Amino acid sequence: MKSIRLFIALLAISTFTVTASAQAHDHAASRIDQDTIKTESFKVWGVCGMCKDRIEKTVKAEGATAASWDSKTQLLAVTYNPAKTGKEALSKKLAAAGHDTEKFKAPDEVYNNLPGCCHYERQK
Repeated sequence: MKSIRLFIALLAISTFTVTASAQAHDHAASRIDQDTIKTESFKVWGVCGMCKDRIEKTVKAEGATAASWDSKTQLLAVTYNPAKTGKEALSKKLAAAGHDTEKFKAPDEVYNNLPGCCHYERQK
């Protein structure tokens, strides 16, 4: 009977130790991930809901973890891991998809192929 109690006590202690160790490890990994995540905002020209969908999908496909574009302010708030992508790479992809950014202008051919409702007033 004593050996059964001793076995149960040792099992409980080892389970608690493993669980506490795993939880501590997860928190450390989360902290590291949060340190490497970057959120920035920059201008992306567009007009409508289709533009919003295209802009957000484009940056997510390029490695952004979150994206939100506002048609009134023309600002894209984007969250990403700088080890995987960056503002310049995201801006280039957006231009390739037909949306001018602060740094890159979309090729005329790509812009002209956007649906009519997506034609915004281009900067010169």
